[in-house]
Amino acid sequence: MRILIMDDDQSIRYMLSEIFTFVGWDPVTYSNGREGIKGFLNHGADIILVDYHMPEMDGLETVQLIRKHDQQVPILVLTVDERQEIADRFLDEGATDFALKPVKAPDLIARVQLHKRLLDMIITYKSTPKIQYEAFVTKGISKLTLSYIERYLIACGQSSTVEEISQELGLATPTVYRYLTYLIQEGKVQPIPSYQKTGRPKNRYSWIQSESPTTP
Repeated sequence: MRILIMDDDQSIRYMLSEIFTFVGWDPVTYSNGREGIKGFLNHGADIILVDYHMPEMDGLETVQLIRKHDQQVPILVLTVDERQEIADRFLDEGATDFALKPVKAPDLIARVQLHKRLLDMIITYKSTPKIQYEAFVTKGISKLTLSYIERYLIACGQSSTVEEISQELGLATPTVYRYLTYLIQEGKVQPIPSYQKTGRPKNRYSWIQSESPTTP
């Protein structure tokens, strides 16, 4: 599996290369988004990792330009910023998920494996006769990731927090929160306030039983 890494920090590029090489994958690194996009257009990639803060071209602009050329390749954003508004901006432009710095090797490997499996499912659906597959339900919402979250909520049979869903599915919490917000708007999921001994209530999320999951 060819993994394209864009990060201006040489130590992070080296660390990520060592992690992916150890697993048996083929990492290719670039120090900024402009060079990384050129490399992607010339040689392709199975997965792309993009740092948020980079010189010449930041992560957001890099994601925008990648999506102009390819709507399917999984893009994981590397960032220390956990703010939901930042996640929403990236997801709106086509990012798939997030890997928070400092990067933990097991978490990153699992996340890359997950998105490669989802990409393989897209390819399978597209190659099936008489099935017209659209990669995105709406801007920032991938049909397969949406179905993945829906099926977990149905199978779970009980309400779950964002953190629980994130841990079980191997998705970043900002990604899970974005999809839950969409499902609430669609009337498929209901938030249930869970009152704590101290602090503000913490929502749990439950599938509305009468709804059917999205079928890719």
